[in-house]
Amino acid sequence: MTEQHPFEIVQDVVLSASPEQIWKAVTGDTAAWMFPLQDLYPHERLTEDYPKHLVQRMEGPDGWYNQLEHVLTPGPDGTHLHYVHSSVLTDNWEQEYDGALRHTAFYLHTLGEYLAHFDGRPVAFVDVQGPDGATAPDAFDRFLAAFALTGVIQGEKKDLDLPGLGPVEATVDYANEYFLGLRMDDAMVRVFGRNLFGDRLGLTVHDFSLGTASDAARSARAEQHAQAWGEYLGTLYP
Repeated sequence: MTEQHPFEIVQDVVLSASPEQIWKAVTGDTAAWMFPLQDLYPHERLTEDYPKHLVQRMEGPDGWYNQLEHVLTPGPDGTHLHYVHSSVLTDNWEQEYDGALRHTAFYLHTLGEYLAHFDGRPVAFVDVQGPDGATAPDAFDRFLAAFALTGVIQGEKKDLDLPGLGPVEATVDYANEYFLGLRMDDAMVRVFGRNLFGDRLGLTVHDFSLGTASDAARSARAEQHAQAWGEYLGTLYP
């Protein structure tokens, strides 16, 4: 049996939103800022004290589990979120833990961006993974260079031509050696340099431009983004 390593990631952030808005974002609207968590990983709610305290947990074979806890406390500058992610890792667990820790900070930042700029707007979401060439050690650096974003600083505005979105003015809302966050008027693009954690570069598109269009229209838009970015990444990483 593969050895399992339990871990716990704890993060505390202040978000410019009400507890009710955050509760909705972390339960029903996760595709708008992370990925469709409830669709991919159905959870049992162990604690549900709306809108103050939520604990969700799922379990799998061989003792695997994944548990997310949110404690929401309103304050003068917004709502304090105390977030605890508990689970287990296997194999190269130290590298995986480092990746999970850094992903958590990026996801919670993106949650804040969603609440500040797109709260409640329906989303067309897609997750695009790069080809085998996107596992190279320099894959993230090559992505930045392709869009003239090498050395970009958080808060900068850039005129970009993005696959599926076309010419846009983008605000760089997150930038470090592992991740890139781009925010436009009607969309966010999140780039994950997972090649640096032994995986491959990937990205998510969160498109809020369709308003009250049908679910079918949003699904079609997501497919368009998937095709456009898939073709681009296939060219960038032949």
